[in-house]
Amino acid sequence: MQQYSILVLHGPNLNLLGKREPNLYGNLTLDEINLLLIEEASSLGVTLATLQSNHEGVLVDAIHKAWGIHQGIIINAGAYTHTSVAIRDALLGVKIPTVEVHLSNIYQRESFRHHSYIAPVVIGQISGFGADSYKLGLMAIINYLHKLS
Repeated sequence: MQQYSILVLHGPNLNLLGKREPNLYGNLTLDEINLLLIEEASSLGVTLATLQSNHEGVLVDAIHKAWGIHQGIIINAGAYTHTSVAIRDALLGVKIPTVEVHLSNIYQRESFRHHSYIAPVVIGQISGFGADSYKLGLMAIINYLHKLS
C-alpha cells in the first residue's frame, strides 16, 4: 500500500480555537485538533503536516511547496474561503487533490459566508461537524487517493 503525505492548512484566526466563539467552533484548541489528526493519520499509515497562518501569502506559498511532496491537502481557509482568489488559484495550479473543511456550517451563518471561492476547485467540502470535519476530511482524502492508485 502506498504511503501518503497530507498537508493540513488552517487559515486566519484558527489559532484562537478553544477561546474564540466556542459555541460556533467548539472547545478544542488548534493544537488539540492537530494532535487528533496526527494520531488518526498515523493509525492509518499516513504522514501529516500541519500549518496555520493568518497571512494569505503564507498559505499560498505552502500550497506551492506542497507540489511533489504531499499527495493531498485538507484546507480550512477560514475567512479566506470567502475572499481569496489567490488561494483558489494556487490550489488549481498545483492540482493536488484537496478537501475543504469548516468547523461550523457556513450555510447556516451570515450570507457572505455562503460563497466559497475554494469549493469549485476542490474534490469536496465538509462543514458543520466541529473538529470532526477535519477527521471526515482526512478520511475523504485518503479514500480518494486510494481510488486513484
